Amino acid sequence: MGVETGRITTDIPARLDRLPWARWHWMIVIGLGTVWILDGLEVTIVGSMSEALKDPTTGLGLSSWDIGFAGAVYVAGACIGALFFGQLTDLFGRKKLFLITLGVYTVATVLTAFSMNPAWYFGARFLTGMGIGGEYAAINSAIDELIPAKYRGRVDVSINGSFWIGAAAGSLLTIPLLDPTVINPEWGWRLAFGLGAVLAIGILLVRRHVPESPRWLFIHGREDEAERVVVDIEKTVVEETGEDLPEATETLTIRQRKTIPLTMIARTVFTLYPRRTILCFSLFVGQAFLYNAFFFTYGDTLTTFLGVKQTGWYLAIFALSNFAGALLLSPLFDKIGRVRMITFTYVFSGALLGVTGFLLGSVTAVSLTVLGAVIFFFASAGASAAYLTASEIFPMETRALCIAFFYAIGTAAGGISGPLLFGWLIDRASASGDITGIALGYFIGAALMIAAGVVEAIFGVKAEGKSLESIAQPLTAEESEPAPA
Repeated sequence: MGVETGRITTDIPARLDRLPWARWHWMIVIGLGTVWILDGLEVTIVGSMSEALKDPTTGLGLSSWDIGFAGAVYVAGACIGALFFGQLTDLFGRKKLFLITLGVYTVATVLTAFSMNPAWYFGARFLTGMGIGGEYAAINSAIDELIPAKYRGRVDVSINGSFWIGAAAGSLLTIPLLDPTVINPEWGWRLAFGLGAVLAIGILLVRRHVPESPRWLFIHGREDEAERVVVDIEKTVVEETGEDLPEATETLTIRQRKTIPLTMIARTVFTLYPRRTILCFSLFVGQAFLYNAFFFTYGDTLTTFLGVKQTGWYLAIFALSNFAGALLLSPLFDKIGRVRMITFTYVFSGALLGVTGFLLGSVTAVSLTVLGAVIFFFASAGASAAYLTASEIFPMETRALCIAFFYAIGTAAGGISGPLLFGWLIDRASASGDITGIALGYFIGAALMIAAGVVEAIFGVKAEGKSLESIAQPLTAEESEPAPA
């Protein structure tokens, strides 16, 4: 169990959960949640710039397969980064790691902008992915531990959906940056990557003021520091809202530990919560294949088969639909409930994708974009809820690593194989000029999404409105009895 440093009884979780919404919470959302904007910016820039990167003179001479490979390399880096930094997040705290991982992203995206050859580009994409993967683990755990239980579902889904703000911005930015009448083609795609670093520095300035998770602090023997952080938060919220805070009556007794061994984390995931493990794996594989397969190569599909020269406008419309879905549907995950909403969004979007696969032979660039916008209006909310699920249904000591584990395993299965499969399908289909050659990828994505929705209906956890500690007691809780697997 690690070295025990003492036992304490604390009301900190209850005090955080009973807080009314205030400007302070918006600071958390802006400081932490905006990382998804960076991820969206990165992915969309690559998707929008497929033609610019293929040019051997002003680009890097990449092929369609290389574009898919670059997407796979980025995702592979994200998987490894999530596992590596996820473990460090549980060990050294949320704040240290969400500052470090943002720094890794910033340096790597600058290196991407200075790519001189495909090998450099692939390496820089891998490092960028590592930074983003580490962010997922550190940020999701920190957000859920600082946001009151009443708002956790809608905030988490909306924040994860903000990926698509970055996607829309990236799509629109590439329009002037890739216009040879506006800027030299040799520099346009490089500036697009450089803009990601500028945004990251702005986020870092806000993030410096986000405190360490009090939940992490008191479990790791730093209860005095946790108390100071919570007192400061309560004082700020009272000043901002003008409301008196209700008394927090629930307490939790825990055995403090400096470290939690990996053997205990593995036992928790696979032995105490096997059904929750199957659930998270299914949700992540489904959404990862759907998104990484479709979106990483969407721009390439438009240019290769549908005669589109400038994909930015199409990608922006698609991205805005995704964000609208996550934003507008997010309150329902708290009101109607996690299980019903996740099941519906996964099954419905999967079925629509399957229908789209059958219609590929008759689509235009506009109709494919409309179909994609409808599908992913629902899929984006469900995919965002996958991260919410992994971050709230396992004990606190394992939270960051569990997010990292399921992100890495699910994304490796769907996010690496997806772009590679679609890149191969596009190359093969482009030889004959028949767009229906990529339908197989749509059918696989549809099947995985529907299957994940069925697993949610069977194994889903009703976590809406509940404290994190009641959904899954901390491993260090005194006389702890785990919730049903």
